[in-house]
Amino acid sequence: MTVFERSDDELVSAARQGDAAAMDALLRRHYDRVHAVCRRIAGSTRDADDAAQEAMIRIVRNLDKFDGRSAFGTWAYRIATNTSLDELRKRKRRPQLHSVPDDDEQHGTPEQADELSHRVVESVADRLAIDDALAELPDDFRIPVVMRDVGDLDYAEIADELGVPVGTVKSRIARGRKMLVERLGNRTPDPERPTPERRDGPPPPRPPDTT
Repeated sequence: MTVFERSDDELVSAARQGDAAAMDALLRRHYDRVHAVCRRIAGSTRDADDAAQEAMIRIVRNLDKFDGRSAFGTWAYRIATNTSLDELRKRKRRPQLHSVPDDDEQHGTPEQADELSHRVVESVADRLAIDDALAELPDDFRIPVVMRDVGDLDYAEIADELGVPVGTVKSRIARGRKMLVERLGNRTPDPERPTPERRDGPPPPRPPDTT
């Protein structure tokens, strides 16, 4: 069995014992996803590169603190999320989540975040279209969506990291997912959409209503 065929747990155990090849394989296996988390939160390739490099360093330095209660990948993506937020703060671009009023803040009823697909970001095949659509979302919505759907953080962790109530996090994620679905839908021609030459066809499907 080669080093790249070993499981994450086996690689972690070997890396903790000083196996440099195991550490290298572990970082290579998860780098693309770590970078994707950083890119989607930081919002630019340059910031993502810096955040991803710092995340790799933190993963190596903190490997002994990984307790195995979650998958190694989940733990690593959380480090990537926190590193990306730190990168935003250093550049004084931390999102001001109170700048956009929420329905739940006005009416006291949190919007249910999971009426859309739980993994909207991960379920769409065209990742380039997703990146473009995410880039169009305001930070208030883009960052919580990425933290939840890419970084696998739960609502309480996101609320704690961003300093807002859990209800606000759920509402922001729900609205962000809906905005993302609408943007992705606009990029993909609907074969059933009526054309000027064919107006008797069925109406195009509407995105799920989360209101």
